[in-house]
Formats: sequence, C-alpha cells, structure tokens
Amino acid sequence: MAFLRRNAGLFLIFLFSVFSILPFFHSGFFSMHDDTQVARVYEMGKALKDGMFPVRWVQDLGYGFGYPIFNFYSPLPYYIGGFLTLIGFDALLATKIVFIIGIILAGFSMHFFIRGFTGGMAAILAGVLYLYFPYHAVNIYVRGNLDELFSYALLPLVFLGFYKIFYIVQEKPLLRNNIQWIIFSSITLALVVLSHNLSSFMLLIFIGLLIILSLFYSKNKIRLLTFYLLALFLGLLLSSFYIIPALMEMKYTNVYSQVGGGADYKDHFICPIQLWDSPWGYGGSAIGCVDGLSFRLGKSNIILFILSIPLFSYFFIKKKIKDYVFIYFSSSVLFLAASYFVFDISEPIWKTVPFMPFLQYPWRFLSFLGLFMGVVIGFSAQQAQVRIDKKIVGLGSIAVILLTLFLNIKLFQPQFYYQRNAESYINKQHLNWTTSKISDEYMPVGFSKPKMESEVPDKPIEILGTGNINNLLANTGRISADINLKENSLVKLNIAYFPAWKILINGKPQDYKVGREGLYLNLDKGASKVEARFVQTSTEKMANVLTLVGILIIFTAIIKYRTYE
Repeated sequence: MAFLRRNAGLFLIFLFSVFSILPFFHSGFFSMHDDTQVARVYEMGKALKDGMFPVRWVQDLGYGFGYPIFNFYSPLPYYIGGFLTLIGFDALLATKIVFIIGIILAGFSMHFFIRGFTGGMAAILAGVLYLYFPYHAVNIYVRGNLDELFSYALLPLVFLGFYKIFYIVQEKPLLRNNIQWIIFSSITLALVVLSHNLSSFMLLIFIGLLIILSLFYSKNKIRLLTFYLLALFLGLLLSSFYIIPALMEMKYTNVYSQVGGGADYKDHFICPIQLWDSPWGYGGSAIGCVDGLSFRLGKSNIILFILSIPLFSYFFIKKKIKDYVFIYFSSSVLFLAASYFVFDISEPIWKTVPFMPFLQYPWRFLSFLGLFMGVVIGFSAQQAQVRIDKKIVGLGSIAVILLTLFLNIKLFQPQFYYQRNAESYINKQHLNWTTSKISDEYMPVGFSKPKMESEVPDKPIEILGTGNINNLLANTGRISADINLKENSLVKLNIAYFPAWKILINGKPQDYKVGREGLYLNLDKGASKVEARFVQTSTEKMANVLTLVGILIIFTAIIKYRTYE
C-alpha cells in the first residue's frame, strides 16, 4: 500500500495515457510520413542476431546494397525494438511496443521532474499536459518520428538533473553531495543523444542558456560550472561510440543532401498565429502560414501559461516565496528562447551557428516549448496549492486534466490504417525497394541508385565474366562465397562503399575498386574464396573505447558515492 501511495501519480498518468496509445492496438499499422520504422526495427534485430554490436550497418536497405544508417541515425529506440524481435516479437509488434514506451515515458518523465522538487497534483497535471501536448501527437501520428518521440520523452529528465545540481550546490557544494545528480544528468543526456541527434543539438543550446542563467543566480559559481561541465563531458563521453563516427564519417554518405532544397529552414518558420491555432492535418510543412500539419500549442495550454505569470509574480512579491523561483524564472526565459527560434526573426542565428541548417525545420523547437510550458504551469499549480487552497486548486487541476483530455484525445489518432502484417514490411521487395526509396541519404555520394525495381540486385555477388558461385553466405556484416572462374574476370560485390568493408581473397586482404554501383575485384582464373567483412574503422574503435571509459568512470563514481552513504 505504501508503494501504491508513493506512486499514485504515475499510476494515474498511466491510466490517462491509455487514450493516447489506443490506435496501436488496432490490427495492422497506420500511415505516417516516415514509414520506415518497422523496417528499421527489423534490420536492427537482424544485425544484432548476426552478432554486430554496436550496430552500424544494415544489409537490406539502400536497395539491397546496404548502408551505415545506425552510424548516423540515432539508434536507441531501434535497439529496444531490435531486442524485442530477438526475444520473439515480430517486427511490427516490436515497433508498436517501442512507440508505446516512448509515449508513456513522456508523461512519466515530466511527472518525475515536478515530483523531484515538489509533489501532489502539480506533478500529475504537468505530466498529463506534456503527454497530450499537440506536437507530441504530430510526432506520433503524423510524422511517425520514433527518434524525436524518444528524445521528447527524455528531455524532462535531463533538466531534472541539471536543476538538482543547481539547488544542491547552493547548500552542499562538495562533489560527493552532487555526484548522484551529475551521473544522472550525464546518463540522461547520453540517452537523448542516442535517441535523436538533432534534439540533442537543440538541447545543448538550452543547457548552455541555463548554465549562463545559473551562474548569474548562484553563489557558488565556480563549483556549479565545474559540475555542469562534468555532467556534459560524461554525457558526451558515454555517447562517443555514436557521436564521433557520426561527425567524422559523414563524408562517406550523402547526408549533406538533406540540407536545403525542400527542407531549407528558411521556408519553414512558423507564423505566430499558428501557435494559437492551425488546422490539424496529416500533410507536410510548406512555405508561408498554411501548412499540411499543425503547429498549435493548444489554446488551453497558452491560457494557463499566461495566467501563471501574474499568479507566480503575486506569490513572489506578496508571499515572499523563494522555493523554485529559479526554475520558474529560467524555464520562462528558455520558453521565450525556444519561441524565438521558431520565428523568422531568428534567421541570423540560423545562418551563423554551425550545423543549425541540419535541423531543417525551425518548428522542431516545439518540443522545447511543450517542455517549458509544462514546467511553468506545473510549478505555478504547486505554489497555488500551497498559497491559496489545496482542495480548490486540486479540483481545478482535475478540471484542467479533463479539459486537456477532451480537447486533445482526438489529435492522437492516425489518418487511416493499413491492414498489413509484419511480413508485408520486412519482405525483400519492401525492404530493397519501397522502404529504400523513402530514405537513401546514407548511401555514398554519387552512387548510382536503381531507378526501377528491376535494377535492384538479386544477389550480393556477381561475376562479370564466366564462372560459378557456390556456398554463398550473406548476413549483416559478412558476405562470403566460393568462386570458380573459367577465365580472369571482374567480380562485383553489391555493397555500397563504406571504409569499414574489408575484402579477403583466400584469407588474404585484397584491394578493390570502388565503383558507382558497388565494389569490384579482379580475380584470376580458378577457384577462390572471396569474403567481405564489416570491420569497424579506427575512428569507430576509438569512439567505442571512449564510451567504455565513460562507463568505467560512472561505475567508479557510483562505488565511491556509495561509500559516503
């Protein structure tokens, strides 16, 4: 009973979340912009089964030539889905479960944030508002962006850690008093990085602003800055196995093609009126103030946020409150900063700051608007409970929760369903052609991609001459075959070039030629054992070691921290 009482808020949020996940219990699946999720979960599970870890390459996408998607596309949700396929779930059901986890986690994490400083109805209210924030529905049922969904779910936990460090340092500035939250912040930061690289880039902007605000407000500036930087360093160290190759090996892919064109940030700023109201739709982002998808914040959310400003100001001036003023003030400033980035007045920043164009769509900052709105409203509700009347504010919070559900449940619905089973998403034709056409930017620059399905290769090895291929074996990280040639011939491996691929002939390393349609070998007449292996590059190996160092530091710190208890 004590456990239930302590976690009653989580139980209520779980019950409220049911309405947001009901479509996942429908047979088949629904339409979405990024209709690659099932295929990616399947490919992750297949790579894990084939013994690749960390997973960087997938075999069937890229028109059957493969490509290093998980070297660049944040892999955390797919690791979860891939693991589920390993224990027996089919790829479709595993994908649905991963979506459900990400959706519910958003409500839980915001609840943990507020409850980390206060408790009661305020934490439940903030959790529900964050869970049913309209842009959350856009990410799930319109865009189908699994990575951004997970980063949204984890963001409150990162800020929980950083705010905890701020408050503890004011009274207990020693490392042993803060190490718990330094570790927590670093782990949650790493999880955001591994969930969505673009969200983590935006997150670092807001953490930077939070650090600046903290230093103005803190009486232990040097110690606070040191602990913040330590948390950032450890978080980036933990995620090094992904970050470093993603940055340093991008040149081997066509990722830069995603910058500009139809995804040029200059064409996708939000008009202010769209935050108040914009028609709900399942289309895309367009130039101007009329888009195919909605950027609304929710009228009730905006009204509550505006009302919280004079309410909290009254408590601050008249009641002389000091608790959590910094969280309220800094979250309000960060909300204004996030608002600035979605409007065209911020274009000079987009032009100046490196990597900003990779964000493509300024409306991605809506995730942070939802986060900071939830924090401000939650802490305002908490202060109202304490300063006015607990029962009245409690009833008001219940009314707001019910109003939020009434207004927003209808947004958490797909446009329509496909009556498909898992096989329809993971069969060879769908993987090699249908899914590959949606996302092929991880293939090499200048690669000659098939223009018709008939051009997709049937086999991973071809003889451009006369001979036989026997004992062909092909999995995610290895292709091998016995080749018997009647004359000296050219052999083509249908692999998109990436420097991790090494070729061996009869067990000895062999140079190869990189072509626009694969890798080419000159083989002599007679029998040869040809083998292609995906061997991690020196950059990837170094990055793996750095992550292991980060894990070792964390475990050492945990052991040392326990000695002080």
